[in-house]
Amino acid sequence: MAKDDTDAAEHMDGIYRYQRYIYDATRKYFLLGRDRMLDGLKPPPGGTILEVGCGTGRNLILAARRYPHTMLCGFDISSVMLDTARASIARAGLSDRITVALGDATNFDAGVLFGRQAFDRVFVSYAVSMIPPWREALPQALKAVAPGGSLHIVDFGQQAELPAWFKAGLSAWLAKFDVSPRGELETEMDRLAGANGCQLAFERLYRDYTQLGVVTRPKAT
Repeated sequence: MAKDDTDAAEHMDGIYRYQRYIYDATRKYFLLGRDRMLDGLKPPPGGTILEVGCGTGRNLILAARRYPHTMLCGFDISSVMLDTARASIARAGLSDRITVALGDATNFDAGVLFGRQAFDRVFVSYAVSMIPPWREALPQALKAVAPGGSLHIVDFGQQAELPAWFKAGLSAWLAKFDVSPRGELETEMDRLAGANGCQLAFERLYRDYTQLGVVTRPKAT
């Protein structure tokens, strides 16, 4: 990794070295919309799925169970989170269908990591808000989507329809983990879709607590 990538990896390892043990148990109460996103993947039979920023492997395991005739890959910049992911995947008996690797969302080569350049479905779950140069990660993720496939992103919204005290409290808590909701996510996804001849579907869920966007590539002609 380059120095900036190494610094980012060390920073994430520092945050999650101990948090990873309770991450899934605690995050399920406020990482809303993840399961809705997984339900919307609907890959073709025998399809392939990639998660950008796979963390503990929770989403990959659930996706593998939802879609039993698929192969799944995921990568994360944190080696300690990947240790947890590999252990969880093994316990679930899914090591033959899920492969994880160390990688940076802003600069990755799926072919090098997994021997496959493109996937039927690529998703990013509550990771965009943790990537400082997040705009660089979006085109990288779309580049890994096969023709006719789709990129799914779920993350924090701006809580525009929620009480001010709630938004202030959530923002302060998230800042402790270097999490910053991206108010321009829809704009950036729309720009990305337009520049690549794709279609964007975008929703704001739970009174704008959650943003969910899907960029779909056209089928090959």
